[in-house]
Amino acid sequence: MTASTAAEQALQALRQQLGAAVFTADEVPARNRNDYSGLAPTQPLAMVRPADVEGVAAALRICHAHGIAVVPQGGLTGLCGGARAQSDEIALSLERLVGIEEIDPASATMTVLAGTPLEVVQQAAAAAGFFCPLDLGARGSCAIGGNLSTNAGGNRVIRYGMARDMVLGIEAVLADGTVVSSLNKMIKNNAGFDLKHLFIGSEGTLGIITRTVLRLFPKPASTMVALCAAEDYGTVLKLLTAARNGLGPMLSAFEVMWPDYWDMATQKVRGVRNPFAADGRSYGAYVLVEALGTDPAQDGPHFEAWLARLLEDGTLPNAVVSQSLADEKAFWGVRDACAEFHQLWPGHLAYDIGLPVVNMDEYAVRCKAALSAQLPGCEAVFYGHIGDGNVHIVAYQTGVAAQPKDAADDIIYGLVREYGGTVSAEHGIGTMKRRWLAHARSAEQIALMRTLKAALDPKNILNPGKVI
Repeated sequence: MTASTAAEQALQALRQQLGAAVFTADEVPARNRNDYSGLAPTQPLAMVRPADVEGVAAALRICHAHGIAVVPQGGLTGLCGGARAQSDEIALSLERLVGIEEIDPASATMTVLAGTPLEVVQQAAAAAGFFCPLDLGARGSCAIGGNLSTNAGGNRVIRYGMARDMVLGIEAVLADGTVVSSLNKMIKNNAGFDLKHLFIGSEGTLGIITRTVLRLFPKPASTMVALCAAEDYGTVLKLLTAARNGLGPMLSAFEVMWPDYWDMATQKVRGVRNPFAADGRSYGAYVLVEALGTDPAQDGPHFEAWLARLLEDGTLPNAVVSQSLADEKAFWGVRDACAEFHQLWPGHLAYDIGLPVVNMDEYAVRCKAALSAQLPGCEAVFYGHIGDGNVHIVAYQTGVAAQPKDAADDIIYGLVREYGGTVSAEHGIGTMKRRWLAHARSAEQIALMRTLKAALDPKNILNPGKVI
């Protein structure tokens, strides 16, 4: 049977089984032809939009029988090309699998369908008196299933962990349409292999997540935010230790901005102000510290006393503490100003890497110098979730028709390998980082990944060409 015949037979079977949920050729909506990676749009063979888990299973059974590749799609906010379906592949969108199925106050869990936007999950948790700590800039668009398939991180990893740390149960559909459901609500469950971890972080290459049971947490009753100036990176490390020791479990974010990032954010992004402008000097680093507490009467004074000690003993040269919700938003606005950098550097190159915390500043200095020396006119800024080992880099070369991605990748990922870091801290591998996977994983690890892939998807129909 030829490939075209197999495709036609698969499409016919899909139409018979799923009817109007199947879109072919020009019927495929424009939004399903790309993700947020910046790569060129594609033209999938078809797009399937099942209404339930049974529809997902039926679609996979048909595609498996005919050897047609399937690319799962959630909110399409991924940055690594992991949700782009090619001309001989079928995009399987989970956008109709939405809804909060249950909130169990006794077990502090939520059972939710995979296509549900993260912000809906957050709002439902809040309405029930709980807190969903997973938070990303794309919260209004990204789907919880996609968050889990890429093991998303975000701003509060230092306290609550990555996405996988918030999951108790998973339902997933395998390549052949088999539904594996383990909607466990128990934190302690050591009955054999913990299979949910096969699917979390594997980017839809081992199975498609359709439901999940999430852990919920107590809703914070108080929020404290401070912006701290540091003389150098050594001071940043002292501050991190002091925050862990002095704030304990209240510490929820520790965001560091190097001076190049700070200057760009506060001087060039409209609406962002520099709270240290009055002292007329620059510092070696800037740190946003956030703490979440449960006792408003005590948490604020404790936080301010902790910060005051660091100012009094000379650890910090300057700091400002939020006094209102407007202050909190303004402080976070400096850290989130990176979302506007595309207006200043159109088509800029963005990187998400992980490094040992102690090496981050040395890496930033060497990386910035190497980019400037090897790519004349290339500027770079550094910032990130330093408390959990994650650095973001934005690079841009002026005066060129196209940004030198391959050359910049060589420099940035080459240094990552030298420092024993990872080429992806929280955004996955997809297609864009696949060639660099060996910089962060050993040959033995990659071989084991391929063994798992071959065992669960022997026909290689689930998101082929992604990750490994």
